[in-house]
Amino acid sequence: QVQLVESGGGLVQAGGSLRLSCATSGPSFSTRTLGWFRQAPGKEREFVAAISWNGGITLYADSVKNRFTSSRDNAKNTVYLQMNSLKPEDTAVYYCAATSKVVPPASEYEYTYWGQGTQVTVSS
Repeated sequence: QVQLVESGGGLVQAGGSLRLSCATSGPSFSTRTLGWFRQAPGKEREFVAAISWNGGITLYADSVKNRFTSSRDNAKNTVYLQMNSLKPEDTAVYYCAATSKVVPPASEYEYTYWGQGTQVTVSS
């Protein structure tokens, strides 16, 4: 059973930065694509970023391109989301998720395992 635990969320002013971490346990972490999603109040969950098993392929939503960067450390079984130039519209609960798909998918339905989420609040 794969378990995912996000951390690093918090309150930050617009223009600031945060780095989210997603620590994983269970089999085959190093072979799994990891994705990040977010859900704002009253809105559906949306794709943010994803990274392939070796970090060779990354995928980003247009809304976060050039501001967010996903990376991973397979030795630590951890994936990261560096978020820069944060905006109030980035406020949401952020989730990490894992899939066995080789090419990172943007659809949440392609992901099998999910973390519990971490709150990110960006004040204006």
